[in-house]
Amino acid sequence: MHIVVVGAGEVGYHVAERLSNQQHDVVVVDVEPQRLEYVANHLDVAVVEGSGTSTGVLEEAGIRNAGLLLAVTNVDEVNLVSCMSARGVPGIFKVARVSNPDFYRDARNLKPDAFGVDMLINPERELALETMRLLHSTAATDIAVFAGGAVQLLGFTVTSEAPIAGRRLVDIASEEGDRPLLTVAIEREGDTIVPDGATKIVSGDHLYVAATEEEIPRALELLGYEASPMRRVMITGGSTEAFYLASLLSQHRVQVTMLVPERQRAQELAEKLEKVLVLHGDATDVELLELEGVSGADGFVALTDADETNILSSLVAKHAGVKRVLTLVNKKDYVPLASRIGLDAAVSPRLSAANAILRYVRRGTVTRVATFKGSDAEAIAFEVTSASPLVGKRLAEANFPSGAIVAAIVRGTEVIVPRGNDDLRAGDTTIVFVLPDAVADVTALFPS
Repeated sequence: MHIVVVGAGEVGYHVAERLSNQQHDVVVVDVEPQRLEYVANHLDVAVVEGSGTSTGVLEEAGIRNAGLLLAVTNVDEVNLVSCMSARGVPGIFKVARVSNPDFYRDARNLKPDAFGVDMLINPERELALETMRLLHSTAATDIAVFAGGAVQLLGFTVTSEAPIAGRRLVDIASEEGDRPLLTVAIEREGDTIVPDGATKIVSGDHLYVAATEEEIPRALELLGYEASPMRRVMITGGSTEAFYLASLLSQHRVQVTMLVPERQRAQELAEKLEKVLVLHGDATDVELLELEGVSGADGFVALTDADETNILSSLVAKHAGVKRVLTLVNKKDYVPLASRIGLDAAVSPRLSAANAILRYVRRGTVTRVATFKGSDAEAIAFEVTSASPLVGKRLAEANFPSGAIVAAIVRGTEVIVPRGNDDLRAGDTTIVFVLPDAVADVTALFPS
């Protein structure tokens, strides 16, 4: 598919990288020549300098032949006008990144017949939702939710005290019996592998585990973690992500304190967030953090616009004894750094945007796509139709592509974390964990 990406920032770069790796024909448009030079030097994509609001620039980018326009700059108005400029192109699907809560609330006014937008994505709100789930999941570094939360795919780091450390997966499975838990992948020394029964878990491994919601406490036990409730959370920063997260947490009766460095922004948030304590102050001020009781918080989330400030304030919170510390990271190179220096998890707007976009690139039987920090792997939910060659076959006999594993099957109201004897049936939804090289082969198994 020919795809035009307007915006070469962190979100645009990451989305273009994913799409290019999947053999799509990608053109990136931006007004900043330095950004385009970086994109051209690091990705196998074409670039066009200019504004995505210009029909001439879009024409140069091949908009007439495109099946998808992704307008993902940091400016909502540019994204909306870019979609409007492509409104007359037949058969194109237009996606706009919109972060302003007022725009997002009035999404009904941005429909194709009025403004040319087919889909709105809000990475900041999606990031807030992911952050809230990570706060409540106690130990997970990644989380992807399917079937309304009935199936979860979580990333965990194996500690030296974990009961499963040093053991083979086949032995763990034998001891656990029919519990719906499945290790679908392991990150080890920079590589992601899809394991088999003979694979041994090693301390320091990063596991991706598929589980039903009810089995997550048992997964935590096996990995050596304890569940703990979130009653009080401190958030630093006055970003859009911070606003969304504070709103969500307060709606779930979590006591929230926000520390905002800009006085005017602090006042604005205090007026909008009636149930949140909003304070004006510097997130890197150790004395202020201690004065406001950071050590007594169950969770700490750094959501300023500066990665370095987020990492520094998170380290202070971790040193103070906060149980769960999450850090917003925009720069790709900083994502693995967060875990190396002892922080619990990093969250990223670019990944939130990619998760929202990729499903619409592969429409058809794909109902959801989730990507993961520090890995090129994806979790893809497919609708199983009668045309699939897998229908009626046991998974052990299905000759599934190397580099992919069925993580879960949703059959009506039943959730199955599968074993080799389980089969796929027309009407099922199946969640597949897949490495990049296997995406095309797996997708071919689930035709419309």
